[in-house]
Amino acid sequence: MNEEAAMMTNMTTDTNPTTAIRGYHAHVYFDAGTLSQARTLCEAAAALFPLKMGRVHEKPVGPHPEWSCQLAFKAALFAEVVPWLALNRKGLVVFIHPITGNDLVDHRDRAIWMGAVRPLDLTVLPEHSETYDL
Repeated sequence: MNEEAAMMTNMTTDTNPTTAIRGYHAHVYFDAGTLSQARTLCEAAAALFPLKMGRVHEKPVGPHPEWSCQLAFKAALFAEVVPWLALNRKGLVVFIHPITGNDLVDHRDRAIWMGAVRPLDLTVLPEHSETYDL
């Protein structure tokens, strides 16, 4: 089997693959020098969109190698939130992944990065995830 055929066998056959996506997490990365900027960005997103802003972590948490703040939102908001983040992140790195029920695959294979890719600690992620409140 050639590489293209192998890739095709791993693709979903659902003609609307977004039905498996329950929502998204956008993790805004920052450090001591950009803490205020990140907090302002996340608070503005929470004021503009019906999403949940997590804690502003001033230490690496979970698989994330840097300080971060999580924005959790429903799949229907993707087309509004992600372009807004792209236009307003002002150099901050944003890591976005879908929520499908498989944390490992969502973080490893389905990631969207704005800015430089950071190495995640995937060893802390289970294959099957908890149910997230969006």
